[in-house]
Amino acid sequence: MDGITSSHDGMATAARKRFVKKNRTIPVQEIADEIAKGSRLHLAKGITLLESITAEDKVAGQQLLLNLLPKAGNSIRIGITGVPGAGKSTFIEAFGLMLADKGHKVAVLAIDPSSSVTGGSILGDKTRMEELARHPGAFIRPSPTAGTLGGVHKKSRETMLLCEAAGYDVILVETVGVGQSETVVRGMVDFFMLLVLTGAGDELQGMKKGIMELADSIVVHKADGDNLKLAKKTVREYRQLLHFLQPASPGWTTTSQPVSSIKETGLKEVWETVLKFKETMMDNDFWDERRRSQTKDWFRSMITDRLIDSFFTQPGKKEEVGRLEKALLGDEITVAGAVDQLFK
Repeated sequence: MDGITSSHDGMATAARKRFVKKNRTIPVQEIADEIAKGSRLHLAKGITLLESITAEDKVAGQQLLLNLLPKAGNSIRIGITGVPGAGKSTFIEAFGLMLADKGHKVAVLAIDPSSSVTGGSILGDKTRMEELARHPGAFIRPSPTAGTLGGVHKKSRETMLLCEAAGYDVILVETVGVGQSETVVRGMVDFFMLLVLTGAGDELQGMKKGIMELADSIVVHKADGDNLKLAKKTVREYRQLLHFLQPASPGWTTTSQPVSSIKETGLKEVWETVLKFKETMMDNDFWDERRRSQTKDWFRSMITDRLIDSFFTQPGKKEEVGRLEKALLGDEITVAGAVDQLFK
């Protein structure tokens, strides 16, 4: 059958509009005031400003942070890591709901891995924590790693400060669970929690000594149903093993306990452990000392980042790197020799 004859595809022709970029004024003080009042909308806007890579937004983001710094610092920062499939999101939702129902304001910073191919992220943590996301006392912010090692976003520390200024007294940082690079997370939280499973090779062999020495608490997750008996056995094994490891925090003995997020068992005990940890650390003056040390480490890591950025923005440096790479591949120069030429 013949089709319909038409002069166009059904869309009326119109003159092409020329895109004109508008100069915008960022209301930094207004955003800061609303964040201080607890506005989740403006908190999200503030975090977006911090994560932006445009020069204008960077300046505004730092000014916003400076305005809110006096109101920050009054929270317990808890890092939560574990192998993929350990149930981090499920645990955080159950744990966060329990705390929010107790009257705490809970902020969740959920970090998703960015694709090394496209650079994109799914950012699906908010949908996995649907009930917690609807709670008026909770705030969930998914962010991509954006190429950052250590399972966190570059702006995770600054995001925590904004959340504290908004009145959130418990901050949960969920990492991507990438293994031993979790040292970065340890360097920005007060309490570091490791989620493990039973029967998945995670027992004494699977848990690497390095990450176990970073943890203040080991949670044997999914301790319910047929797995309950095995979970309790795993807890006993960890408790025996932890005596031989150096504790992550002075004066504190790393604990191990079974938890079921589905049955909501063990969650109260985990919170009691966190509070006991804070009390112990404040008694031996290590709480504030750790935070000061983390701020210094943050400062030094940002110096390194800035040095790398400033190096590659120098005129001709990228071209010189490309020329030296060709020379390397042609066996015309050694790697050390190429680096020496680059810094002459």
